[in-house]
Parts: sequence; structure tokens; C-alpha cells
Amino acid sequence: MPMRLLAALLLCLLTLTGFAQAETVLRRGNVAEPETLDPHQATGLPEAMIFYDLYEGLLSRGPDGKPQAAIADRWETSKDGLQVTFHLRDGVKWSDGSPITAGDVVFSFRRLADPASGSRNGNYVWAIKNARAITQGTITDLTQMGVEALDARTVRFTLEEPTPYFVSLLAYPMLVILPEAKVTALGRDFFRPGNLISSGGYRLVEAVPQGHVKLERNPHHRDAARIAIDSVYFYPTENQETELKRFRAGELDTTAVVPTAQIGWARTNLPDAFRYTPLLGNYFMAINLTREPWKSKPALRRALSMVVDRHILTERIAQGGEVASAAYVPAVVSDYVAPEPEWAGWPMEKRVEAARALLAEAGYPGGQGLEVDILFNTAENHRRIAVALASMFQQSLGVRATLTNQEWKVYLSNRRTKNFPGIVRAGLIGAYDDPNAFLEFLRTEMGPENPAGYSNPAFDRLMAASAQETDPAKRREILHQAESLLVADSPVIPLYFFARTRLVSPKVIGWQPNPVDCNPTRFLSLAP
Repeated sequence: MPMRLLAALLLCLLTLTGFAQAETVLRRGNVAEPETLDPHQATGLPEAMIFYDLYEGLLSRGPDGKPQAAIADRWETSKDGLQVTFHLRDGVKWSDGSPITAGDVVFSFRRLADPASGSRNGNYVWAIKNARAITQGTITDLTQMGVEALDARTVRFTLEEPTPYFVSLLAYPMLVILPEAKVTALGRDFFRPGNLISSGGYRLVEAVPQGHVKLERNPHHRDAARIAIDSVYFYPTENQETELKRFRAGELDTTAVVPTAQIGWARTNLPDAFRYTPLLGNYFMAINLTREPWKSKPALRRALSMVVDRHILTERIAQGGEVASAAYVPAVVSDYVAPEPEWAGWPMEKRVEAARALLAEAGYPGGQGLEVDILFNTAENHRRIAVALASMFQQSLGVRATLTNQEWKVYLSNRRTKNFPGIVRAGLIGAYDDPNAFLEFLRTEMGPENPAGYSNPAFDRLMAASAQETDPAKRREILHQAESLLVADSPVIPLYFFARTRLVSPKVIGWQPNPVDCNPTRFLSLAP
């Protein structure tokens, strides 16, 4: 063989080998098995983490968690604030190379509102004209919804009233666009590997139950040439100690959390990997107001909340930088100071004395005859919080508490159907920076997504009034009044405002802690 030909073959072989070795793979811990890959039906954080890579909406969240242009590259709002018109990017495509159209946008928002679709996120589009009535079944003609395609690349929304947060809301990962033709033809089968086509930086390859979800780079994404990571795996790991071990063994590049008992150790021994982020989120217990004795006894509900030492929960149990509070709306929400109950400033001895009196008033002197079941999803941090609450109820009030932990999907189902006898762990990461993002979940009309089953016509009226108020200061005051009603009624037991502690390998470049805990893979890279 001529030397020149031999050299060429060797060069070709080395080049091909180099390409094979150059593939980059990110392995992410992800708390739990995703309930569904249908973004319009999903409500949890494990699903959102996948959706940031898989889907896009008219807007999406950037590397800093802030809304940015996505499928749409520009928009304008009418002078009266009632119409918002979006223009889709030139050449925007699905992962199979077919075009994304304004018709897909219209279909997706109608599907979000349509109760027949199984959507659990219809409340997010209630700002759109007639969307609320469609979700509630009083309008059945989906064409009456205020969303229309003006042409193949232009979509106009007509709103019920001016909604200052409407555009930023569209970056929420559950409000993404889906392909009308494929979803209509395949139904739920669309969301399986081999059928699902996506709009985000990645496309679905595998979804192995209790194993992993694998995504690979979407070659038709507008930024495909700049996406540095070829494949990403999401591993559900409900046992946080196991997740930590996998990270230390090099099997994971990021964890979803750091086990509470290991936070101090990780901060000291893995300083280059340790990440701490205050979040736009709250952690609370919802009381099942569809059942007695909780339904008719606000004094009983208030007594439980009064004896919770939130500083013990944050400083000794959670230990992740969480902010103890008896308020519901997080302190990081802009231009808003949430009301706290008067007793929040009392010494614990005074609070316990008052709570015992309330318990006796409710018919349970000394806690006799009362039992509280605490439901939470399987995770060590949640278990430790539940154990601490049970101890506080027992020691301060003589109330016996039992603990029930359930796998993520079962827990979500029972929380939605109110299939629990006492209180249930709950939490929210805000879809947008506004008190409404948290307070709206306690409106009567939220149905299954109202974790407490709370229903107060006065609260509902205030929330409706806030949506119609165009003066920002007056609107915030109305929302403050609504939260003050919550304080009085005590349908939930606020515990603290979220913070996230996790481990991120130093080889992961571009990770930006942010209040919505969003770090899409397409903005990351891996060091050699």
C-alpha cells in the first residue's frame, strides 16, 4: 500500500475515533420518576426539569431563569393592554424538521384550557378571554377562546383584562407548544419515545420507568450548533443518600438536592460542587378542609400552626438556608410584604398556651380524641420535617400524629383527590414573580390543584378584584387583604420559604443559581 494512502487511512481512523470520544453526556439527578411527559398535565418539579430541555413555549427561561424569546422572537401589546400579538421566528421547527406554526400555538392553548384534555394547568391561561369558562365547562366551543392565528407565523391573544405578568408567564415550562397534527393523531401515545417530537434543545430518546429519561441534542433547534452537550440523562433518585453516593462515585454530574444531614459536610468537603440558591417558592402543610374536624374548626387549624417552631425546622432540620416564616407568599416576591399572624411574634410559651385554649375551644382539651396524619412524598428531607411536626404537635398539644409517606405519583394523586385524612406536604415554585402565582392556588375554582380544598367567597372576590385592578399599588393592597384572610382562616400551615442545596460537578460550566431553579442543559458545557 502506498505510504500516502496509508497515511490518509490512519488520519481518517484517528478523526473518526476523535469524534466518538468527543460526545459529551450530562447525568442529572432528578428527585423522582416523572409523573408524565405531557407538559399540560404535569405539575411537579421533576417534570419541569425535563421540560426545560425538551420543550419550548412562545417564551422560555434563559440560563439565569429569566423569561426570554423562544418560539416567538418579538411581540407587542395594544395600548389598552387587552391584546398581545406574537410573531414566530423565521424557520422555527419541530425536532423532526417540520415547521412550528401559529396553528400549533392556538391548538396548544386551547388544549391547556380544555378539561377534556386532562390539563391540570388551565388556571395559568385564565387571563385569556373565555379560557376560565372553558376550563369550568360553561363554554364548550374552544373557538371562543381569545387566541387566534392571524397567519402561519402570527398569533394574537385577547385578554379578559390587562394582565401585567401575562408575557413573562408564558416562559413557565408547562405552557409549552405542542404539534397539533401529531397530538391529535396519537393522543397519549404521542408522549412516548419514538412518537414525541419536541421544540426544545433536546429530543426524547428513552424513558425507562424507574431508570432514566434520555434526551439527545435536537438537530433542528435554532441553537443546535451552539449546544455543547450531546446527550443528557435524568435519573429519578428518591433516596437522597443514594443520590449523594452516586455523585461522589462520578455516576452523576448534578444532584437534585443534598441530604439534610449531609449539608454541613458537603459545604465543607465539596466546596467547589456545593450550590445554595434562595428560591421563589414556599413549603407548607395543607389541611384537608373537605373533611372534619378540619373543615368546620378554624380554631383547631390555627392551633396546629401556632405550635410549630419554624426556626427549629430551618436551622436544625432543613439546614439549607431556608427562611422560616408563618407567611404564605415568599419574601423574595417583588414589591410585596406578606402579612404574618399576630402570634408569629409571640414567645413560644405564649403561643402554646393560646393554642391549647383554641384546642379546648374546638372540643379537644389536652388533645384528647384528636389524631393528625401527615402525608408526604418519599424523601428523607420531607420525612425529617414530618417527624419534627409530629413531635411538636404531641409535646405542645398532646395531639397524636401519624406519618404516611408515598411514592411521588401516588402522593400527587391522593393530594389532588383529597384522599388523605389530615395534612399533606405541599410547596410551590412561582411561575412568575407576583403574589398571584401563589395565592391563586387557594381559590375555590382551582379544584384538584387547591391542595387544601379551601373555599372562601370573600377570598375569591378579592382575587377576582385584583385581576381587574390596573393600578399596581392598589392591586398589591387587594392581594395583601386576600392573604390576610388566609392568615385568619388557616387552611395551610406555612413553614418556610424554599432554598435549594445541590451538588454540581466543577466540570459543569455555565450553571447559574437562580430563584426559579432553572438550568437548561443547552446553556451548559462540560470541561474536557
